[in-house]
Amino acid sequence: MKSKWTLAVTAAAAALLTACSGGGSGTAAPEKVTLTYANWSEDQSPAMKQIAAEFEKANPNITVKVQTLPWTEYWSTLQVGAAGGTAPDAFWMLADHFREYARGGQLLDLSDTVKSEGIDMAVYPKAVSDSYTYEGKIFALPKDFDTNGVWYNKALFDAAKVAYPDDSWTWEDVKTAAEKLTDKGKGVWGVAAPIDAQGGFYNTILQAGGQIIDPGGTASDFASPAGVAGLKFWTDLQAAGVSPTLKQLSDTEAVSMFENQKVAMYFSGAYWAFRFHNNAALKGKVDVAPLPQGVKRATVTSGIGNAGYAGTKHPEELKKFLAFLGGTRAAEIQAATGTVLPAYQGTQQPWLDAMPEFDLKVFIDAIEYSVPYPVAGNASEWQGLAAQYLAPAWDGQKPVEQAAKEYQDAVDKVLAKQ
Repeated sequence: MKSKWTLAVTAAAAALLTACSGGGSGTAAPEKVTLTYANWSEDQSPAMKQIAAEFEKANPNITVKVQTLPWTEYWSTLQVGAAGGTAPDAFWMLADHFREYARGGQLLDLSDTVKSEGIDMAVYPKAVSDSYTYEGKIFALPKDFDTNGVWYNKALFDAAKVAYPDDSWTWEDVKTAAEKLTDKGKGVWGVAAPIDAQGGFYNTILQAGGQIIDPGGTASDFASPAGVAGLKFWTDLQAAGVSPTLKQLSDTEAVSMFENQKVAMYFSGAYWAFRFHNNAALKGKVDVAPLPQGVKRATVTSGIGNAGYAGTKHPEELKKFLAFLGGTRAAEIQAATGTVLPAYQGTQQPWLDAMPEFDLKVFIDAIEYSVPYPVAGNASEWQGLAAQYLAPAWDGQKPVEQAAKEYQDAVDKVLAKQ
């Protein structure tokens, strides 16, 4: 008969063997971890949760919590979190904020992940993927991409007996149409002319034959003849009274005025398609056309990148999640739900099919004449000066030439610090 001590040792040994064998697999069960994923869009949050759920199915040891912050809080919260060690594990990044985080060592380097996961960077628009490369390292994978068009209200055009915008439209056509569409008695304006770089004056400066920043990233071009012409396109609309004033556009955003059918034309990106599609009041009333041409056709292009926090407690799991976000399945979910135009090549058709009431191919065709969104130096700093220096020109308090020169000088000072 075996002693109690012998039985105890035998049981312990059996338990140890069972633990080491992992039930026959030879490895311990993966540690369960939770990752956070931050974004700024309530419209896109459902799709982001669907993408997270798909990832969790393939990786049952990893839970992803999607966090949606208001745009007005997003960047300040991210900045404080990155500096204090409490940033989300994964988060959306924009090109004009990217370099400050990359330089500060706050972004997870994905260069090795791209190699190990066999990610072909050629599947993304080069202008977007290049925006998230710093000193030869990749710090974010493109999620989507944007070009610009003219969103317009067909009902307002019909009421004013104005022909819809098309690819033959010039700057002059916009001004003429805006005058006919403006009905002050009904509180309707022909066009929205805010101080908007991405949807507005960057495009018109390029269309006038100018550039935003020189190729070396050392000087801006706002005070050049082309720069002034591109700015005057918008200030002339303000002066003609065919746009809400800056004060009115401050009280109510241009996109909201368009949705409220108080503005007939709104120059902006592909990212509004999903919101307009879901607005029942706009059903059958809205479409989109190419941007008008000046001396030439042009639009800026950019896109959101999915980035990771360098201080994460779970770098390997985070890299796996970011690779999934940059892959075909995540792109397909974004496209099929109509959420946004995905960056991954070959996955855009379901996005077009999801909202057939809009001529969304306008945004894809615009890639041919697109120019990368400028990100030289501390882009968020110098771009943040636009309203301060350009508002007097928009309000008619200063000549455009003077405001443009003052803005250019301020931008160049920032660029000189890089």
